[in-house]
Amino acid sequence: MRQFLKFIHDDVIYCKYYEAVYILFHTGMRISEFCGLTLGNIDLQRNIVTIDHQLMRVSDATYYIEKTKTSAGTRRIPITEDVAECFKAILEDRPKLAKEPVVDGYSGFLYFDKQNKPLVAMHWEHRFKRMVEKYNRIYRIQLPQITPHVCRHTYCSNMAKSGMNPKTLQYLMGHSDISVTMNTYTHLGLDDATQELREMEQKVKDDVQGENVAPHMFRVG
Repeated sequence: MRQFLKFIHDDVIYCKYYEAVYILFHTGMRISEFCGLTLGNIDLQRNIVTIDHQLMRVSDATYYIEKTKTSAGTRRIPITEDVAECFKAILEDRPKLAKEPVVDGYSGFLYFDKQNKPLVAMHWEHRFKRMVEKYNRIYRIQLPQITPHVCRHTYCSNMAKSGMNPKTLQYLMGHSDISVTMNTYTHLGLDDATQELREMEQKVKDDVQGENVAPHMFRVG
């Protein structure tokens, strides 16, 4: 993730997509949810993004708005300051169109193609593919396939590794079934368990003063 983001940030062609890729890696939004975001969904006063629809397009180039994938998909997510800064940059660079495209009553989308039509998932998938291909032409150590969905899964994995409460993560991801969220926790391994054990041990050491806790309770052997 860090290598890919740095490459995009520094690339003279693809740097214009840096903020979008950063947001996808740091919010876990579905790409169709990101494409559907409008100006009214982004509250930079309170750093909250409202997700309540998706922008879709069928093969004959007809655009339409669809409800979120599940009822749990409709959610208001808090965003960090760095994500908020990315949204600010997107809004500052957003073109002033003579006529805003309207899709099923929604307007104010964030990104547009050369025909001033809103970008959809397919556009971003192609862009990701080209960015990875360019990276792999330049560097000896190759990147794996990275897609917008990989960004979503990476966010989920990172939050699980950070120790986020599974129910909180379920809400942020918009999963209707917590088993989908919990599957991410099964990806954790020895290194993650070791790190968590060390953090727990440190917490015990920090709390032991004045508490009836044995400081050796986590000692091995």
